[in-house]
Amino acid sequence: MTFTNVRKIALEFVMSRSLLLGVMLGWQAVALAELQSLDDGQLSKVDGAGIGLVLDSFTFSHGTDKPDQSGEQARVFRISGIKSTDGQEVDITVNHLYIAGADSNYGQNLSPVNLGRLMNPWSIDVLNGDDIGIPNKAVLELAASTKVPMAEGFDCMGGSAAAGSGTCSSRPATADWRGERADIGMQMNVAVGADRSSNLNFHARSAVIDGSYIRLWGDGERKQMAGEFRFNLYSPEFSINACSLDGVTCGSRITMSDFALELAIGNRYQPIFFDVDGSGNFILEVDTIAAPPTGHIAASGKRDGSNAATWDFYNDYYSNPEYRSNLHIGNFSVGAKDFGPARMEGMLIQHLKIQTKDLAL
Repeated sequence: MTFTNVRKIALEFVMSRSLLLGVMLGWQAVALAELQSLDDGQLSKVDGAGIGLVLDSFTFSHGTDKPDQSGEQARVFRISGIKSTDGQEVDITVNHLYIAGADSNYGQNLSPVNLGRLMNPWSIDVLNGDDIGIPNKAVLELAASTKVPMAEGFDCMGGSAAAGSGTCSSRPATADWRGERADIGMQMNVAVGADRSSNLNFHARSAVIDGSYIRLWGDGERKQMAGEFRFNLYSPEFSINACSLDGVTCGSRITMSDFALELAIGNRYQPIFFDVDGSGNFILEVDTIAAPPTGHIAASGKRDGSNAATWDFYNDYYSNPEYRSNLHIGNFSVGAKDFGPARMEGMLIQHLKIQTKDLAL
């Protein structure tokens, strides 16, 4: 079905075939049979696995900043109400946002794609915090398809990857299958007063986000929402360029081939805290890690002679790859000029604070 020219929400969705929303009670196959009621004892033995979400034959395309047939600019996403330091109105407009199948030619030719798989769907779940290092908490998790063993998965980067070549569950498109890897892109524009700059474009081709999730829970001591955020993005090509407002004239394209971002913000020792201050500004903070209250580390730095719990605490914090972020770029180029590969590995966020400010004040 298609929704077009929806002025109030300024979004255009194009969806075809089916939207599959299943409640998964375990991963076992379910035979077709007559439904029967369960008593309290039987219900207590049900091990729920949350909600599985699969989008089949899905295309998302959100407008452009060009007038429609009635002459109105009705299909854009705009952020306003912001002022610069000198009092000028700041307007941020997202002219085009799309999620579509492979070979979209930077959003020009949109085709369907699948998001998630029935055997490995996106999920919404409530986890037992004791099982993931967050004791005595119920944890809400929103997650993309998980990573899988090498023998079962596909190379996260390869557009023609075969089974058994990597750890990503999402499959690349073939002549017979649309796959689960989407072309994703956005065109945005920032205007300060009457000065409307050129459009800025971001595109990720055949993108995979397997292994990404956000976990949220309440922190009783700080009286704030806490969380962990993992965002993985694998793409054979991630690019940025700027074009004139009419899209005719564009500058050199910045292209990052074989782009792999594995971003980790927050962990069991240093969760992200979300807050709003008295003036209504948003605060995101990863606080400085608190040392264990007891125990010592031997002068040799080894576990022998150290307090075991204290040594294990620091060893896990500094050696666990799940807490670290990585960025790999196979080749970085600007226009026709190549600058070769780039790599940053093992980045550990030990303290971070981001706070919005009202520039009009």
